[in-house]
Amino acid sequence: MSELVQSAIEGNRLAQSRILTQVENEMPGFEATLDELFPQTGRAHIIGITGSPGTGKSSLVNQLALSFRKQHQKVAIIAVDPSSPFSGGAILGDRIRMKDLFGDPGVFIRSLASRGSLGGLSIATANIARVFDALGFEKVLIETVGAGQSEVEIAELAHTTIVVEAPGMGDDIQAIKAGILEIADILVINKADRDGADQTEAALRAMLELDHPKQRMLHHGQLIHIETSILPTELVWTTPIIKTIATNGQNIDHLAIKIEEHLSHLRSSGEWAKRDREITLHELEAGLQRELVRTFLASISKSEINNIIAALDEKKYSPRVAIQKLI
Repeated sequence: MSELVQSAIEGNRLAQSRILTQVENEMPGFEATLDELFPQTGRAHIIGITGSPGTGKSSLVNQLALSFRKQHQKVAIIAVDPSSPFSGGAILGDRIRMKDLFGDPGVFIRSLASRGSLGGLSIATANIARVFDALGFEKVLIETVGAGQSEVEIAELAHTTIVVEAPGMGDDIQAIKAGILEIADILVINKADRDGADQTEAALRAMLELDHPKQRMLHHGQLIHIETSILPTELVWTTPIIKTIATNGQNIDHLAIKIEEHLSHLRSSGEWAKRDREITLHELEAGLQRELVRTFLASISKSEINNIIAALDEKKYSPRVAIQKLI
């Protein structure tokens, strides 16, 4: 094990920051660093928090982290920000709302740029989550940018997916359209002091109950409906709806308890291993696609690509024919 990795695992904050920067920016040697860290992974509970912009995700993450810290758990936060159109970096807006956590040695906040990734999650997000896992953080919270219907991507990276809604935003209808409810292990109605919170809860509960008498199980990656009557109780997880007010911390501890209950369910039902395997397979597929494209493009000369582009401009080839020509 390299001196840098050893120092980071022992808790050296500077070494941890250097590794995170190296991995995020894919600096020379980052693959070797990830290889060294990988045997130390597989222990962290990865929690995805998603929902439309304006639902209070950042404030909720801030309060959740404080709740976990009361239980003396080490917490890492990956705040996926929109990319700056100029520098390509994260705008860092989420960190402003997490000022309560600054200075706590048991909390590490890292803002990542979405870098144009459709679901707001770049390949670096999965790698950074692995790093935090290897460094001994028990909870890894990934807050997505809130990118509409592509928010479902978070389910491929998390053990527990929390979908945050807010009253008066039409989010209950948007969630239904986007398939967001299908990935939710826990539904949160934040800003519950607003008018319409009860109506939002009723609409979401009605949609969840459409599955009755069936329950959604093992749904990360694929939605599966199973008759509850043929399943032992411990294998069935019914998605709870929690109303919170993140600005004053109301009901946050109850949400934290539900997260722990879901973790216990994952372990007792055997789904933890399945989801962990799915996360690894997602990383494998994403990395494989990337490497294949990189290798493919390296094998083609710039002049060949320019000729194909020129033919497309002149409408000599359709995009499908151009791809075939390149291959």
